[in-house]
Amino acid sequence: MHVLVTGGAGYIGSHACKALAQAGFVPVVYDNLSTGWADAVRFGPLVEGDLMDRAALDAAFAHYQPVAVMHFAALSLVGESMTNPAKYWRTNVNGSLNLIEATLTAGVKHFVFSSTCATYGDQDGVTLDEDTPQMPINAYGGSKRAIEMMLRDFERSDGLQAVIFRYFNVAGADPDGDVGEQHIPETHLIPLMLDAIDGKRAALTVFGSDYPTPDGTCIRDYVHVCDLVDAHVLGLRWLQAGKGSRIFCLGSGQGFSVREVIEASRTVTNRDVPIIEGARRAGDATSLVCGSTRAVKELGWKPARSTLQQMIADALRWSRKAPYAK
Repeated sequence: MHVLVTGGAGYIGSHACKALAQAGFVPVVYDNLSTGWADAVRFGPLVEGDLMDRAALDAAFAHYQPVAVMHFAALSLVGESMTNPAKYWRTNVNGSLNLIEATLTAGVKHFVFSSTCATYGDQDGVTLDEDTPQMPINAYGGSKRAIEMMLRDFERSDGLQAVIFRYFNVAGADPDGDVGEQHIPETHLIPLMLDAIDGKRAALTVFGSDYPTPDGTCIRDYVHVCDLVDAHVLGLRWLQAGKGSRIFCLGSGQGFSVREVIEASRTVTNRDVPIIEGARRAGDATSLVCGSTRAVKELGWKPARSTLQQMIADALRWSRKAPYAK
């Protein structure tokens, strides 16, 4: 059974492809390689195409006849979405609309969507679950919320069944070293921190030390990428079992400040992290922590690797391998 995986050459998408292959599916990667890597496509065929190219999408559906779609492809830089919102609304929303229409034209009714906790915005003191009001504060979160709304509309009009996953901060890497995290530019805390430890960059910039948190730095909930993609396979099984559309938050339920992550890295690496204190970044929320256990209770999800130490250790192992070819 083929599954069309948009953005399957990227960080999360490539891990999802491995999880799908292990579960007996054939992942068909649909990616324009603007931020993904051909070297990361190791578990099924690659179709190099853009979501705005409807003819290419239709051809991929016709050739592979997938039983479902997993949609990861998106622009995802919060800072860039603040300075260039049009790019995010155009690419994320229009591209997703094109994909949804191609999906329905092909007669495919099962759709797994990569959303984000950025749809919640900045809600101080609130642990976030599926029923928390969505109030995005940047175009990235806004565009993802719009896609969620589209999926609900197409369920009513065309019977499209969608499992929506709202992620918290994804970290770590495949423990076997088959795939990992590599962005240009890199914006995620843990790989930036490890690069600073290994001398690949001069220092780690801590963006903001005046947040209303115990140590002044912003707080995030981290989930291991392998645990995350395991939930996606469970979400696909959920749809195949006829259980219908559902939203699930994916996080560990624990929040860690930037300084706490840095301290955890000392435990794992036995090295200090060179730091530069920087100003806050526009669009960054103070605290984003998951308060949901729905995925555990309903999907049977078991986030076995989502400890801070394990995520850092797996990311460190990957960071010291040869990177994907540039």
